Amino acid sequence: MTKQAAIIFGDIPGVLPGHEFENRLALWGAGVHRQTQAGISARRGVGAESIVLSGGYEDDADYGSVILYTGKGGRSQESGQQVANQTLTGANLELTRNQTTGLPVRVTRKVQENGQTFYRYAGLYRVAHYWHEVGKSGFSVWRFRLEQLPTLVAPADVAPTLKLDQIGQAQEPSSIYSTPLRRETTLLRLVRDTAVTREVKHLHEYRCQVCATQLLGPVGPYAEAAHIRPLGAPHHGPDALSNVLCLCPNHHVLFDLGSFSISPTLLFLGLPGSLRSHPAHVLDMQCLAYHREHLYHNNE
Repeated sequence: MTKQAAIIFGDIPGVLPGHEFENRLALWGAGVHRQTQAGISARRGVGAESIVLSGGYEDDADYGSVILYTGKGGRSQESGQQVANQTLTGANLELTRNQTTGLPVRVTRKVQENGQTFYRYAGLYRVAHYWHEVGKSGFSVWRFRLEQLPTLVAPADVAPTLKLDQIGQAQEPSSIYSTPLRRETTLLRLVRDTAVTREVKHLHEYRCQVCATQLLGPVGPYAEAAHIRPLGAPHHGPDALSNVLCLCPNHHVLFDLGSFSISPTLLFLGLPGSLRSHPAHVLDMQCLAYHREHLYHNNE
């Protein structure tokens, strides 16, 4: 069996954000991006290690610390326009794994300055969310929200990277855990109306609307409020009772990942059964439709 080269998740030792490369071949030679043409470098069944923003996809939006990245596929090699729907397969599927595993993605930008074209390493990003929608050309595309991670400068003998060998086993330097590195960070979070979350839990007596489980902790019952249409950009869902469900942690995660959704008649899509309801908890049908259209994926 032919051995595959080790895949590295995280920064490449000696390459810091701002490092510039003359061309894609130089990126490949440094180990920053293992593809000389494709925008996503990934290993099947493991995840994506790096991407290159080249400006090729019209639906991309680069805000610096936040990137709305368009997946791979459906683009004409002649015109560069989107001419077909994208599918959640191949490199696109691998990039979704990074959200569930927490593995970072190296991001490099193609830069054009003073008549010259080169590539600049931007650092590590996390896949915060993914969904599908109709793009500017009228075809379905997969979108990924990438959020920049704080730059971590470690001593030369400590490489804050995760390597996978030829059989997929994690290999990490033991020294990375010997001296925890601390850094001060600033987080911007949406301020949610906690009255809404309290109300939905109270109405359903802290029972999951999917499995009816009521988790009992030492200080009382526990449940989570799951937004049907997510808050914040690019979804802009309302923080209202009609846009939240009372779920156990397991079904909350599965719902956010799009593993199942809810039909207009409250039947589950992707799961057997139907949603447990309450007469005082009327759901927003438009929010449910948004989840089905943009977040739910049924192996299509």
